Amino acid sequence: MADSDVVTYWRASASQTAQDDLDGLLNFVLPVAEELLGKHAEFYPFGAAVSSDGEASLAGADPGLGEHPASDAVLAALYQGARMSSTSVRAAAFVVDVIVEGSDAVRVELEHREGIALVVLAPYKRRRFKRAVTFGQMSVSSGDPRVWAASD
Repeated sequence: MADSDVVTYWRASASQTAQDDLDGLLNFVLPVAEELLGKHAEFYPFGAAVSSDGEASLAGADPGLGEHPASDAVLAALYQGARMSSTSVRAAAFVVDVIVEGSDAVRVELEHREGIALVVLAPYKRRRFKRAVTFGQMSVSSGDPRVWAASD
């Protein structure tokens, strides 16, 4: 399915609340990723969630593997933490610094308890002499549910 088809499909099938929650989460986490990339040129995966009352908050995870755990282990701990709080949140995001087809990108996995799971890729370039990044054209694809399984 093309990016525009995915966007059209999920928006047509999602409630306004789900659309607002996922759009809000994306707009909440991308500036955080941008700031971390500007300061450190990389970051460990982090998460965010929208509570049942509509408040967004950031989340981190420590997989208990020492000072420099593998990103996959941090991401797995974030998924587990989100699953454990799935009854008190209505949307979640998982943010990872990745390389896609040889280029740097921020991958944001978005999920809503209504059953929507999306992956947004935001390619970026670091500015040469400044501690800043510039995001390119984002793409959207269907994602795999990590928090709310299809049978929930």
